[in-house]
Amino acid sequence: MAATLPLFAGALAFGIPSAHAADPVPSGRAALTGTKPVWATGAADQGATAKTNQVSARVYLAGRDAKGLAAYAAAVSDPASDAYGKYLSPAQTQERFGATKAQVAAVTSWLKSAGLTVTGTNEHYISVSGDVAAAEKAFGTKLHNFRKGSRTYRAPVATASAPGALADAVLTVTGLDTAPHQASHQDTLPGPGPAFKNSGPFSTYYGSNIASTLPDAYGKKISYAVHGYTGKQLRAAYGAGRYTGKGVTVAITDAYASPTMAKDAQQYALRNGDKSYKHGQYTEVTPAAYNSTEACGAAGWYGEESLDVEAVHAVAPEADIVYVAGASCNDPDLLDSLNKVVDSHLADIVSNSWGDVESNETPDVAAAYDQTFKLGAVEGIGFYFSSGDDGDEAAKSGKKQVGTPANSAWATAVGGTSLAVGKGDKYQFETGWGTLKSSLSADGKSWTNFPGAFTSGAGGGTSSTVKQPFYQHGIVPDALAKANGADRMRTVPDIAAVADPNTGFLVGQTQTFPDKSVKYDEYRIGGTSLAAPVIAGVQALAQQARHFPIGFANPSIYARYGSPLFHDVTDHPLGKSRELAVARVDFANSVDASGGLLTSVRTLGHDSSLSATRGYDDVTGVGTPAPGYVASFASRYHR
Repeated sequence: MAATLPLFAGALAFGIPSAHAADPVPSGRAALTGTKPVWATGAADQGATAKTNQVSARVYLAGRDAKGLAAYAAAVSDPASDAYGKYLSPAQTQERFGATKAQVAAVTSWLKSAGLTVTGTNEHYISVSGDVAAAEKAFGTKLHNFRKGSRTYRAPVATASAPGALADAVLTVTGLDTAPHQASHQDTLPGPGPAFKNSGPFSTYYGSNIASTLPDAYGKKISYAVHGYTGKQLRAAYGAGRYTGKGVTVAITDAYASPTMAKDAQQYALRNGDKSYKHGQYTEVTPAAYNSTEACGAAGWYGEESLDVEAVHAVAPEADIVYVAGASCNDPDLLDSLNKVVDSHLADIVSNSWGDVESNETPDVAAAYDQTFKLGAVEGIGFYFSSGDDGDEAAKSGKKQVGTPANSAWATAVGGTSLAVGKGDKYQFETGWGTLKSSLSADGKSWTNFPGAFTSGAGGGTSSTVKQPFYQHGIVPDALAKANGADRMRTVPDIAAVADPNTGFLVGQTQTFPDKSVKYDEYRIGGTSLAAPVIAGVQALAQQARHFPIGFANPSIYARYGSPLFHDVTDHPLGKSRELAVARVDFANSVDASGGLLTSVRTLGHDSSLSATRGYDDVTGVGTPAPGYVASFASRYHR
């Protein structure tokens, strides 16, 4: 039945990444828009790249009906569409939207005729290698070296192009520019990384342990930070009810794979009241080899993986989890992990706690990600991305901007909150996550420069490259949508959950301690890297209630906007004049008291230039799931 559905061409408008005006291309050629980076300017040009230097690139295939793919992906995801939920299988998707054998053969012939060597071919791209001279011949542009910041990278001097006859067959090419870095050698994975532990005192729930001996903050005594919320508290806060995620599979993608993940996850579940994993409930899909382990800090990704896996299981204890490891933290390898999920439909929900700033994303790479997200949407797969941990990014990158791939109109961007769960697992309130830090004075009688400097907060804001998608029309205020100019643009995040490390989640991981011992331990952690898997877990509960995949969730999420199904999070939940903060004590050496203790006060609800306000906002989106949200998917939603 699905194979005969109409394409709904033009029925739904989606935001797409915009590229800067393309340079003229040679006659008879089709421009591959966005392949010349914005930093490849005349002023930065350092001269031609040596013709014998090597190039490794990917030529992404547009498929047989790129416009139809976008239209159908939107239609099956929109509750207002007659095609809602009429997903295709991977085979049907490939048959209807994938590249034809003739297209693959034609693109292959073109690349080989230019002197490039084809090193691999799959449903998504043709990978090639060769010298600069061959790449210049194939893509119709010279390659030069350009200064970017303090470093020099290779890039095209003009927009790359393909033969005009292949205009409908080629989506884009990646790899012609080398920023920020390229993987070039094979490595083995390192062992567990250096240990981290939290010092006490702690609160067992928000406000349970008042720091009576510490100075006041905002005119009153404050409590110590929580030891770390567990699944029972998060499930209560976000209205899990009787749902457990049974029958639903959640995929998690990160770079690399912790060698102790399965053991750590089981130990964590047993220690913290979560259901024990059943045989086969947790599985892994790993690449044949890893690369860039030093450049990417491979061991540092183990903590991310531990957080993602344990948070999903804590919220949706009967959902299956498949961990799909990227061979590195580079875009090509992370894209490969996402494509594995789509090509084999490994899961309906995909949690991704990684990303970069929008200014580092080139339109060619954005197009490749978007194609994967659209193929997933057609199959009923939804992708959830953390929105970032540096607020508006200005302090870190020098300009206000959003994160990527969270900026994609085809992904669900997950923002962050500070969460107060009280006695008896009762939800008290949330604020937007934004932290100012002030240290205890030497005499212990005051906080130095209170309330202190900004340290971290939920990522959010307005995209400079992606136009506003239809599901945000009439919901995102123009003050945000038009923040960068006259056009309405994509605004993130879409939804939110707990992220503040000071009201964070308890995670368990095998770590390497200073005495060289390697052992399991637990610590509190946060970030939108926590919020994304929490929301993925909540969506697993919702899918169980629906008895059918939710797929790309944004249209369904925004359809519920303004209802009691969301907590409408603000920065001042207890009143406009009531500021909030917690006390925190840390080990100076990160593991024990031998190096001394560091005491500080951490504020809630101070996220750089971003604010959590009534209605949609750029810290929490439409809000956080409230009781009733999960159950609302049991039937077609009507206001």
